[in-house]
Amino acid sequence: MIEVWIVILRGVQYAAGALLLGLPAFMLYSARAIGPLNLRWSRSALIWAAAALALAAPAALLAQTAMMAGSLSEAVKPASLSFMITGMGLGKAMVVRTLAAVLALAAALLLRPGRLMWGGLTLLGLIISASFAWTGHGAATEGSGHAVHLISDIVHAVAASVWIGALAAFAVLILRRPSGDAAWDAGVARSLTGFAGVGAAAVGALVVTGLINSAYLVGLSRALSLGDSPYGVLLMIKLALFGLMVALAALHRFRLAPLMTRDAGQALPHLKKSLAVEFILALTILAVIAVMGALPPPAAL
Repeated sequence: MIEVWIVILRGVQYAAGALLLGLPAFMLYSARAIGPLNLRWSRSALIWAAAALALAAPAALLAQTAMMAGSLSEAVKPASLSFMITGMGLGKAMVVRTLAAVLALAAALLLRPGRLMWGGLTLLGLIISASFAWTGHGAATEGSGHAVHLISDIVHAVAASVWIGALAAFAVLILRRPSGDAAWDAGVARSLTGFAGVGAAAVGALVVTGLINSAYLVGLSRALSLGDSPYGVLLMIKLALFGLMVALAALHRFRLAPLMTRDAGQALPHLKKSLAVEFILALTILAVIAVMGALPPPAAL
């Protein structure tokens, strides 16, 4: 049962962490496009995400300690927690993640929406995303490839968070659209077009770092036999979902964004559906990754 809770808490942390980086970053690089729009909802979303992470991270630390100590009663003992926090990189990363989440919650509550708030939250989001690599398979690689794999894992987590946070922003922008508001439609269209460069960079980073990570976790000799292990099966599912997300992103950029500028009424129904599907795919990928984190990769078998 503890293993199940570890997976659930890991998934919650991934989703909250993605919002805490991707959403404020979106507010920064899309400031000109979305400046005239009412985006007060973003502050509430960040408050909830920070609060969820501030609760989930220490809960996950306790669950991980319980799994290693053998029981929850052993995990709550000071000696067990102290060993996990001071003696293991996983524990240290979770403490850093918890502190960053608490600071993000304070910033979202106390600062006014603006460049200072978005910049501060983006910085904290980067720390949170980087901390995921320290609690994943990337940190377990030994030898000369340790630094390469760890850096690749960090870049992978950051790129994914930037993409998912932007998806959340677009989804809310579409759902909260005031009826017949041409300025709102124009702002959405501009932000979709403006995201092209950021989105392309995120996809490129995900592909390159995904290949690097797979080289360490799967290995070339086992690339054609992924179906022989649960980790490999989940990796294939993740890749298929990622491919669908890339296809939908291309649809948004090259078809629906230009259509929004010409005929928002025609584009909006299609945009709502495709954004909803893409966001669901993103959350599904996070769930798959949460399960993969509990499984040994083929290279370790």
